Amino acid sequence: NKILKGVVVSEKSAQLLKQNKYVFFVTPHSNKIVIRQAVEQLYNVSVTGVNITKNKGKTVRRGRIIGKKSTKIKAVVSLADGDAIDSYKELF
Repeated sequence: NKILKGVVVSEKSAQLLKQNKYVFFVTPHSNKIVIRQAVEQLYNVSVTGVNITKNKGKTVRRGRIIGKKSTKIKAVVSLADGDAIDSYKELF
């Protein structure tokens, strides 16, 4: 699957598990509909909502060299009651 890049492992994403919400890194040009279809197809669950956050890449400096970190895009996926992603919970 080329839409979902990876799973976000953090304290906040662990707390969102209690609300049946899962957090994924996604590709920069994906939209909510494509993310919903990818999660439903990959994990065989029904998605009730998708929220997207974009964290802009910051400029970094190492001596005289100026660079830029990449922009991270996260999707918070809400699942229907009774659905769960078992492989995701093993990370916590």
